[in-house]
Formats: sequence, C-alpha cells, structure tokens
Amino acid sequence: MDLRERAARIKLVVFDVDGVFTDGSLYYGPGGEELKVFNVQDGQGVKRLLAAGIDAAVISGRDSAAVTRRMRDLGITHVFQGDEDKLPVLERLLKKLGLTLEQAAHVGDDLPDLPLFQRVGLAVAPANAMPVIKAASHHVTAAAGGSGAVREVCDLLLTAQGHA
Repeated sequence: MDLRERAARIKLVVFDVDGVFTDGSLYYGPGGEELKVFNVQDGQGVKRLLAAGIDAAVISGRDSAAVTRRMRDLGITHVFQGDEDKLPVLERLLKKLGLTLEQAAHVGDDLPDLPLFQRVGLAVAPANAMPVIKAASHHVTAAAGGSGAVREVCDLLLTAQGHA
C-alpha cells in the first residue's frame, strides 16, 4: 500500500510532543518551570485537520503544563501525558472512539514510539527522528520536529483525503 492510500484511511493522528511538536530541547525557567517552543504553522495544520473531521491526540512520556495549555489552545481533547508505555493508551483510545489501528497514524521520533509504529496504519517520523524510528516509518518528513513536521503530516492527510 502506498503512502497516499495509507493517509486516506486515517481517522485519528496521534502525536508525540518532544521532538515532534518541539525540537526536543528542554528549557527550564528560573523557578524550575518547564518551557517549550511550539511552531504556529504546526498549530494551523492541526486546526485544519480537526476542522476536516480528522481527530488528533497526544501521547507523551513527559508531563508538562505547557503541553496541556498548547493542546487546549489547538482543540486537541485527547491528551495523555506521563505515559511511557504508549501502546495501551492508544488501544484504549481507539476502543473509545470505535476505530482500528489501521485508521490511526502516529508521529514520533524515539524508542517509546516504536511499538506504535509497528502497529498503526501510518507511521511518520520527523526529519530529526532517531535512525531506528526512521527505518520503521512509512514516511519521513522533510521538516524537523518543532520546525513544521506536524504541519507537513497534517497537509499530507488533508491532501490524501481531499481537503487540501
């Protein structure tokens, strides 16, 4: 099955955060608070995705107030943080939504994403992903995480499903 066919079947795209929505850097403020930098073009892509009826979720191994805020701002309601073992979280979400693994895409960059890559209908790695993740993916974006990779995935799905 080619990339466009895979993308046409997707009803839910699940994103990792660090290395996907961000460049993977961790910033700490003077009070120890965690700061993250998000790309506005990625956000526009997510908003267009949701408006087209393609659902989105975040499953992240780290817990961050910045992620909670950004995902709320984007309209992503399925946000799971502090979950290193991502596959059971995805399986519960799919069951709740009445979807199959083949109808799910995952965008990730490192080893915790590998079990999802091996099961979903479309696995996408940003350009800055670890080599093992790139090798397991169906597609590698031209853009790096935090620099348009999320937007690229959103545009791919929208185009494949006739919304572009």
